[in-house]
Amino acid sequence: MYNIISLESLCKEIIDCPHSTPKWQNEGIPVIRNYNLKDGKIDCTNLSFVSEEDYNERVKRAIPEESDIIISREAPMGVVGIIPEGFQCCLGQRLVLLKIDKSKCIPTYLLYSLMSEYVQLQIRRINRTGSIVSNLNISSLKELKILLHNFEEQSKIATILSSIDDKISLNNQINQELEAMAKTLYDYWFVQFDFPDQNGKPYKSSGGKMVYNPELKREIPEGWGVETLKDFESKIITGKTPSRANSDNFGGEIPFITIGDIRGNTFIYSTSETLTDLGASVQQNKYLPEGSLCVSCIATVGEIGFTTEWSHTNQQINSIVFEDENNRYYLYFALKNYFENANASAKTGNTFANMNKEDFSGIRIILPRNEITNNFHKMTEPYFAQIKCLQGQNQELTQLRDWLLPMLMNGQVKVE
Repeated sequence: MYNIISLESLCKEIIDCPHSTPKWQNEGIPVIRNYNLKDGKIDCTNLSFVSEEDYNERVKRAIPEESDIIISREAPMGVVGIIPEGFQCCLGQRLVLLKIDKSKCIPTYLLYSLMSEYVQLQIRRINRTGSIVSNLNISSLKELKILLHNFEEQSKIATILSSIDDKISLNNQINQELEAMAKTLYDYWFVQFDFPDQNGKPYKSSGGKMVYNPELKREIPEGWGVETLKDFESKIITGKTPSRANSDNFGGEIPFITIGDIRGNTFIYSTSETLTDLGASVQQNKYLPEGSLCVSCIATVGEIGFTTEWSHTNQQINSIVFEDENNRYYLYFALKNYFENANASAKTGNTFANMNKEDFSGIRIILPRNEITNNFHKMTEPYFAQIKCLQGQNQELTQLRDWLLPMLMNGQVKVE
């Protein structure tokens, strides 16, 4: 059995975030922003930072601590994450900090309660003047109803759901290591130019001939050049959103990829929106086969991931449909390097503008000899195959967790 109780009664404090934009830095103390909240955790793959002085200013109301829960007020609202042990941070805008009364509720249990459809449905129904809005105000947040089990049941529910999430986290850690290994090989071959020469020795370190390239203002291996992205792969597709005036265009079986679906995912297994056959039929030339590389080029620039089935994207994304699969992982890392350098330049004061298809197609990339990129593909293919497998496993685990969550909360399923 459970009681229905307000969120406010389970919290010692509910603290709104500072309503100001800090001065961003390339390093320092992390600032949690909406997109850092993912599946109940803090996603650290794309953190923003502030100075200690700005941090102290932003934590005057409350210092975020281990087991505190962060919930987003808007864009989107109701997304949550729990602060892990030893993680120092402050909050960006549009977030709220929940300090849990641990004498009444286990923090991880409350986290899953907030993720449950029972609470998320309440959040979606919150409105002003009778119309649905996308802002969760503090008074409405406090009134959210929580299904509160006794401590023994709370512990059992939190344990089984956490065990699923722990396996997902482990898979993510393995994938990060696998991609890091492939990236190390990329840097060794295509940044340091120490790919194996004809004798199996590192090319540059063993005295391989280097030639000065005036465009790059550096030496590159003899026989290499610089080409535009479209010279590597000519089939580049800019996505498009079907008319939202016709609701029949949406809600089908065809993945419709937006920037949020790419973020943090080497392979894109799920999308927040889908298209019907009707919605896709009005833009047949926008279809992307499995293995296409999607790159965000408007708003948030430089998010990169591969499709896992036939898909569409919105207009903020340019995608490469590979005619030569040997380019796939080389271009993945080459574009990651390009955008990381461009974003770093933007943070130091240079403008990094949104990119249209022409700009994207015109990105200049080092052109190695074919046998080098072919060998790189063969060596990194097993890494990416394992990453894809584990991400697919995570998708199944997430579906299992989301299936169990409501039944555990409302007592349909009990953990012995």
